[in-house]
Amino acid sequence: MTKRAESKVSKPVNYTLESQKITFDSLKAHLWGAADILRGSVDGSQYRQPIMTLLFLKRLNDTFEENAEKLIKQGKSEKEAYENKNRHYFFIPKNTRWYVLSSTAENIGEKIDEVCRIIERENPDLDGVLTNINYNDKKNYPDDKLRDLISHFNSPRLRNEDLEKEDIFGDAYEYLLAEFADETKKQGGEFFTPREVVRLLVNLVEPKEGMKICDPTCGSGGMLIESRKYVERNKGNPRNLVLEGQESNYGNVSMCKMNMVLHNIIDFKIEQGDVLANPKLVEGGKLKKYDKVLANFPFSDDWDNKAATKDPYNRFRFGIPPEKDKADFAFIQHMFSSLNEKGQAAIICSPGVLFRGKEEAKIRENMIKEDMIEGIIALPPKLFYGTDIPGCVLILNRKKPEKSKNKIIFIYAFRDFEEGKVRNTLREEDIKKIDSTFTKYEDIDGYSHIADFEELKENEFNLSVPRYVDISESEEEIDIQETINELKELEKEKQAIKIQVYKNLAELRFKT
Repeated sequence: MTKRAESKVSKPVNYTLESQKITFDSLKAHLWGAADILRGSVDGSQYRQPIMTLLFLKRLNDTFEENAEKLIKQGKSEKEAYENKNRHYFFIPKNTRWYVLSSTAENIGEKIDEVCRIIERENPDLDGVLTNINYNDKKNYPDDKLRDLISHFNSPRLRNEDLEKEDIFGDAYEYLLAEFADETKKQGGEFFTPREVVRLLVNLVEPKEGMKICDPTCGSGGMLIESRKYVERNKGNPRNLVLEGQESNYGNVSMCKMNMVLHNIIDFKIEQGDVLANPKLVEGGKLKKYDKVLANFPFSDDWDNKAATKDPYNRFRFGIPPEKDKADFAFIQHMFSSLNEKGQAAIICSPGVLFRGKEEAKIRENMIKEDMIEGIIALPPKLFYGTDIPGCVLILNRKKPEKSKNKIIFIYAFRDFEEGKVRNTLREEDIKKIDSTFTKYEDIDGYSHIADFEELKENEFNLSVPRYVDISESEEEIDIQETINELKELEKEKQAIKIQVYKNLAELRFKT
């Protein structure tokens, strides 16, 4: 690490004059306003990254200055407060602070790249977060657009003391991710799972303080963040968790790490790489084991299954899935192999894993015979970004409770959702209904069914939910005697009307 040159400390510029606290609504409007600056001139898949990076730099700068001022109030010198690296979790050197970017007039992309490199060098925990893209590309990121973007972020100040609630910043960042996912359509599903679907999965597995939690295809990290929130909501210590993940896309790794930091999560581990070809969450030559695994892997991907028979982690003991368009059970088996002896997983899958034949049918059969599948939930259509496929949730459990041993609960939640123009959503009552049904492990006519091993065997281990839950519309029971009586009454009324009509006709004839 290079030694920093001693220099006179410049006081940070205060870019905000607002006296009111920043609310969630005002913050998300401000963040989305940044997208308006680049929209139209820069491709949607490209403008996401500079907005995320500059927002992150501004937030790091403002919280660094906030902490430095607190240190001065506690009696530290200006130099100690602003230049002592050990006084800050994330240290922002003088030549990388926001006013440096704000005062840069030309070659702005080059200056952003330089600032990002220095901050990463000074903060190893941010390795790869800021330098995953080249901003010194004037074709994609012209000076005028970057200048406008920096000017947009000059104000308001983004210190914790400026926020109505500290956690609104992380929530606003996730709002921005959701909007980007919606705009980029097909690509959006690669990095962002809808928040209500994430909440459903976390509620189903009920993470607790002290647990190790993993998402092996973590995208922007929503599953890990929601797990921490769940523990906090349920009065556990959110810092007493192991949160780890892996993600193949380098840009998504950057977004994930930013997302974690902006949610005030600083103790986590996110690795980059293909989890099937090169799992990184390994210890002593073996896969790390977790209490909970949560994931939304890419549906129906290709994968290289040639080396699977000699897999050093023995992940494919239930069977080797086909190579073309059928990586689903490779992901599922990796996640199963990552569970400890009491571990539980909730995995979003395409419905095809429930009924496709050949090698996949054999894998299903083997998993059922070893009693590792606890539940299957059929989700509504159009919940996910970039696909209309109605996903399902597969719940695995290495130590099933007594009530679910040698059984699988099937839940047909296909009908319960709020319809949207672009994407449907799960309402809070829909999530509670699914969660309650699974937790109580109960049969509900037309909604859920508990199948034992014999019933599963009779269905040749096909796990399609409508095979087990009667989803036909129930017909109203007819009381035959009551219907006959009603018909008799109608007949009497008919005869009375006919008699009255004949009388009226007779009177008319008499008058004429």
